[in-house]
Amino acid sequence: MALEQLCDVVQRCVTIKDEGFSPEDYDLFFTAGRTCLEQGNSAQVLSILVDEKNKNIVRCMGWNLLGPLVQILLKKEDKNLPHCHVCSPKELLVGLLEQVEEADTGSIAETVTLLLKPLQTVLLRLGMKKASSVGMALSTLLSQVARLPVPVTKEQEEDDVFGLCHCCTALLQFVKPFVEEVKEGVKDNNRISKDNELRVELLKFCMKSLSKPLLEVQLKDPDTLLKSPLRDFATEILIILSSIGESLPDLLSRNVLKRREVPGFLEEEVRYPKESLACLSHLLFVDHIAVDIFPAVLYEKSLIRVEDNSLPVDLLELKTFFSVPQNLVKVMTLCPDQTLRTKGLKVFQLSIDKFNTEAKYKFFKGMLKTSHHAGVEGYIIKNIKNQIDFSLKPCNGNDWFLGKHLLPLLRLVLCLPHGPETDLLQNLDRIMESLNLLRYMLIRDKEWENETGIWTELYKIEDNYLKPLRTGLNMSKAHYEAELKSAKENKKISSKGCCYTVDTVNSVCMPLLQVLQSAVFTFDLIESVLTRIEEIIETKERPLS
Repeated sequence: MALEQLCDVVQRCVTIKDEGFSPEDYDLFFTAGRTCLEQGNSAQVLSILVDEKNKNIVRCMGWNLLGPLVQILLKKEDKNLPHCHVCSPKELLVGLLEQVEEADTGSIAETVTLLLKPLQTVLLRLGMKKASSVGMALSTLLSQVARLPVPVTKEQEEDDVFGLCHCCTALLQFVKPFVEEVKEGVKDNNRISKDNELRVELLKFCMKSLSKPLLEVQLKDPDTLLKSPLRDFATEILIILSSIGESLPDLLSRNVLKRREVPGFLEEEVRYPKESLACLSHLLFVDHIAVDIFPAVLYEKSLIRVEDNSLPVDLLELKTFFSVPQNLVKVMTLCPDQTLRTKGLKVFQLSIDKFNTEAKYKFFKGMLKTSHHAGVEGYIIKNIKNQIDFSLKPCNGNDWFLGKHLLPLLRLVLCLPHGPETDLLQNLDRIMESLNLLRYMLIRDKEWENETGIWTELYKIEDNYLKPLRTGLNMSKAHYEAELKSAKENKKISSKGCCYTVDTVNSVCMPLLQVLQSAVFTFDLIESVLTRIEEIIETKERPLS
């Protein structure tokens, strides 16, 4: 019955010229065609659609059957369904995207993956004017894919119940010919025009992908999940960015922010969303995604070729040169990856070794004034001790780590930022290295030789450093011992198992009692070295009997 109705409306409409079909013709064609498809008569429908004499009817009304066709495809009721190449490309594109937009949450993944191939075919038929259509398609697809729940665990990514992983993999195949087209343009012209419309749409796709879903994804390490579709998706997004002429270093630098100041601000803001750039940075430097395509000059390799103690002090006047070790300090103190922090420390020491004596002196002085990090300051003080030790050996004397030049440096080392009120736990690394340096100098540099000048400065050091430190130590120790005693007596605190973060870098949590015990132990450690120094001074000051 439905097939007869479809044949009747087609026979009647075939004589109508141009687009003079009535609303009733549209309704009858749609209703009869949909019923035929639902009843499994897809082959007969196809024979009508591909008939040359019906091309005007198909051009005007054929795309109306796309919706029913997609629904049947999703139900997999007929393996011999007609392909969707019988309508005009733009009409078919609109119809396909309508089906994507109308997909409910439970069928998003299936709808998207099913329609990507016909969408790609349609877009490729649009020729050189397809850029805006490609952009519209990518935006629609990603908006729907972004609605899918993101897998959290390894098992969820492997099972891919909601289909996000499958969609991401399929999207990469979908954009591949368009990326290749932009790359071919590079081969022909030896450059990529920033105004190339297709390139711009692919850039928007990558930026939107970085925002959703990748911003919400916790990528699994290859040791945890050998084959990770989401990791592959992230890698390919970064490769596409590089392939279409986007410099990854430029994206991460302030050049992008400066570009937003020129006309077209809104467009730039859309192209380079902050959250997308943040995700890009995280993928590169935390997850190490596509890091092999990130252009970089390895500072360590450059330093290895430089002779030790050869770089002059004049280089420190160059802002860009001095900024390199400062950036290494950021890696050493802020990077969440232990391996990179260790590597940063190694390269930092290597850079110190390359300075000549005067440059080392001024570098240490500058770092003590600017680092504001007890661990870094402690490391610098340890280096100062090594330089003093070297200078005190025969034939190694110099004007920078002995005598009058050394004393201003020691004043920066042997001080408490806030006097007796200084947080001794927070400044432990600096305090311990300072005390070790002072004790070493008092033992190594004899009073009658006084090569370092420490004995001349000793009374100032006692007043400005040792006495305030002793006062602060006594107050802090008394306070924590009282807290520890109270905590031990209060069984409720220990039974609740209170946990306190004591190391924000490594996220180390300790119960309250353990925190207090550790603090008291630390104060004992400081007092042990401080007492030895006080004994040395007392022995030197004691008159001979």
